[in-house]
Amino acid sequence: MSAGPAATAFLRVKGLTKRLGAQEILRGVDLDIATGQTTVIIGRSGGGKSVFLKHLIGLMRPDAGEILVEGESIVGLTERRLAPVRRKIGILFQHGALFDSMNVEENVAFPLRETGERDPARIAEAVREALDVVNLDGQQKKMPVDLSGGMKKRVALARAVISRPRCILYDEPTAGLDPVVSDSINRLIRSLQRRFAVTSLVVTHDMKSAFDVGDRIAYLKSGRIEFEGTSDQLQSSPDPDIQDFILGRSRKLEI
Repeated sequence: MSAGPAATAFLRVKGLTKRLGAQEILRGVDLDIATGQTTVIIGRSGGGKSVFLKHLIGLMRPDAGEILVEGESIVGLTERRLAPVRRKIGILFQHGALFDSMNVEENVAFPLRETGERDPARIAEAVREALDVVNLDGQQKKMPVDLSGGMKKRVALARAVISRPRCILYDEPTAGLDPVVSDSINRLIRSLQRRFAVTSLVVTHDMKSAFDVGDRIAYLKSGRIEFEGTSDQLQSSPDPDIQDFILGRSRKLEI
């Protein structure tokens, strides 16, 4: 199923393949990420979800296939030509990836400084606004070691949105968090979508999160997209593998 006409796709992936050593990780992935919507990718561990995510911002290069960001192919672009494309896309890494030696303000400001911003007042105001978005204003001077897991994720999210990207990629945003904190992260994902009309792609194992935030859900299995549609369509799928994944149900082992 398609997420919509090509003209409405912020990200479009066609025939993406990637081999790491002897293992074929991606085996011809086709997926459209519709502008302004939240698409969720689910699938088993080791199925290629994080590898797929890294291709979308050029951190990994495919063996074959095409990746288009707002209609522009990014496959084969140099680092210099990738830079303006990457400014359109923020990413929340799985474990936050905060710099331990930097305080909250310095971590959040890092993307601005990387793009050449040097005015302390402008940086401080942008950091304050970004932290306010994730309900952490006033925590600028804390170090990562002093933050809870949920706070680290929110600081990382503030860093992802400080440059006002048009798209945000989330790699396991609720991993390692308790259900209450996970719910607060899901609410933030939805809030950012509404507040900034941002396009979002969420990789997760958490089915509650998938159903809470996803406008569309894609099931990645054995390096291919085996299903793409709404949450209602996913839940009514007759595919036993999909039902097992949704319910967290393992098959009985033959002895």
